[in-house]
This record gives sequence, structure tokens and C-alpha cells, in this order.
Amino acid sequence: MKNKTIKRILLAHGSGGRLTHELVKNLFIRKFSNKILNKLDDSAEIKTKSGRIAFTTDSYVVDPIEFPGGDMGRIAVCGTVNDLAVKGAKPLALSAGFIMEEGFEIKTLERILSSMKKAAKEAGVEIVTGDTKVVERGKADKIYINTSGIGFIEPKIFLSPSKICNGDSIIVNGTMADHGVTVMNARNNLGFKGNVKSDGAPLNGLIRKILSSCKYIRCIRDLTRGGLGTSLNEIADASGFSMLINQKDIPLSSGVESACALLGLDPLYVANEGKMVLFVKKREEKKVLNLMRSHKYGRQARIIGSVLKEKKPQVRMKTLLGGERIVMMLEGEQLPRIC
Repeated sequence: MKNKTIKRILLAHGSGGRLTHELVKNLFIRKFSNKILNKLDDSAEIKTKSGRIAFTTDSYVVDPIEFPGGDMGRIAVCGTVNDLAVKGAKPLALSAGFIMEEGFEIKTLERILSSMKKAAKEAGVEIVTGDTKVVERGKADKIYINTSGIGFIEPKIFLSPSKICNGDSIIVNGTMADHGVTVMNARNNLGFKGNVKSDGAPLNGLIRKILSSCKYIRCIRDLTRGGLGTSLNEIADASGFSMLINQKDIPLSSGVESACALLGLDPLYVANEGKMVLFVKKREEKKVLNLMRSHKYGRQARIIGSVLKEKKPQVRMKTLLGGERIVMMLEGEQLPRIC
């Protein structure tokens, strides 16, 4: 039975999962197709006479705009910095565009701007240009932010799924699903206690530390919408390899693990804002782990699986019960407007 043709945009098109993937490939790529865009990397890599430049843009519509561990301003800066950093780029400058609804409180805007300034300072980058627009009351939801960024990629750094090889280790820098569960908890006043707070963080310092010491980092991807499960599927598609991850090795905080169990959420598909997955040659895995664990944003780094020799784009997970299941892209929308 053929799927019905979708004629209107659904919330699920913003999930970062299968519908997002299909929308981008079937519409945006078809209309804007070019060699740079078609790679669908976190940042576009642009070659110039003086070197390679990474360029990226992202928009933030998270509800609520403030939550434990951060706010929309912090993740707007961190998200764009991280998209540059996972391409091996040193962030150089950011832009910030604001669409605000009439009646939005100046005090709240000031807190968001202060948060952006603090995050940019931590990342070692400046916000150098921007734009503001105001729409009528009821025509938006408080505030939306767009950030774009540029950075320089060092000559010897080439990160891509195409570099992935059989036997490579798969590493994450910390606990999964913190951001998504935190936002859902704050949005719906669910009352989950414990260590439930957003993980929004600039990862460029951690990434720079790894790349400066390790020669065999194949690929890095930051884990935002769609979570770890969707990102691994995208990387598998791009590399052509199968992957096997171990459920017991995927780090979760106790609060997030309990919340996901109670709410019926799969943490593999819940958004993060300060987490990444790395593919590294097996002989360098211990060195990478030690470097990551010496940095404040990598203290809970863990090897979660490996790349298999099968030339088949598929992600499988060894479950706690000892069996295996296929990890698909996120279907539908677990948590709308999470970033």
C-alpha cells in the first residue's frame, strides 16, 4: 500500500527524523541542488584560494524559552558553534537574527542576550552582525532566533562519513537525552526531580583538543533533533557501512532514564544540545577517551559500539536482554519544538 501524499507541513517535519530527511531530500535538495548542499553536512564546506571555510545557519523556536540549565539564547549560540566545530572548523564569527512578538518583555530579552554573550565568550567567538523584526501580537510565540556562523577549517583536517572504516569505534561524550527531557519537563510541569537539566554547551574546545592530538578521527556529528538514533542512521547512509551499538553502554543520567521510562520515550531519539558522536580508528580509542574525559564536556565519554565490515547502511543495537534490534530513523514527532 502506497503512503498517502502529504500536502501540508506537519510538526513531525521539524523532528529531525525521517519526515525531515524526506522533506529536505525531496523538496529542498531538488530545488536548490548543488555539490556543497547535497552533502547535507552540519556546515557547508566552501573552498577558497586561501583555504576552506565552514558556513552554517540554524533557527531556534524552543518552547519554553527558558528551562533548567539554559535558555533559547544559549542553545542558539552553542548549536551554531557546534555545527562548525564538528566539521573541524575554528568558529570565527556569528550572526543573530530575532523575530519577536509585540508585547514580549524586555527583561526576558535582556536575559536571553546576556546568555548568548556568555556562551559566545565561552566558545571564543563574537556575534558581529544581526537583525531584528517585530510581528503583531499573536502572530508568533514570544521570540524566534536564527544564528549563522563561519569558521576556518585547518588544512590537515578532513572529517566526513566517507572516511569511516570497518572496525572504527563509536564514541559519545556524555549522557543522552538531557535537553529534550528537560524541555518537556519544563513545558508540561511534569515535576521530574534529580539531575534533569539541559546539556547545552559549546563543544569546539573539546573537539579542538581531540583533533590536535589524534590523527585518525574519521567523522564527528553533534546530536540534536532526532537524537543519537537518527544521527547514526544518517551517518550509516552516507558511509555505506553497518554499525552495532550496545544499549548497556549508552550513558543516561538516572533522572532522564526514569523520565523516559515513565513517559514511554526512547532516549535514542530525544534531542541533545551538548553531545556529539565520534568515529575513530580503534587503535586510538583509548587516547581519545582519555582526552575527552579530561575536559569538562567529555567526563562521561564512552565507547558505545563499532563499525562493521558489512557494506550495508544499517544501525543495529545489542539490547540489555542480549538480542539485537534494528535502530531506524525517528518516525513522527516525540517532542515538538525542542530546539
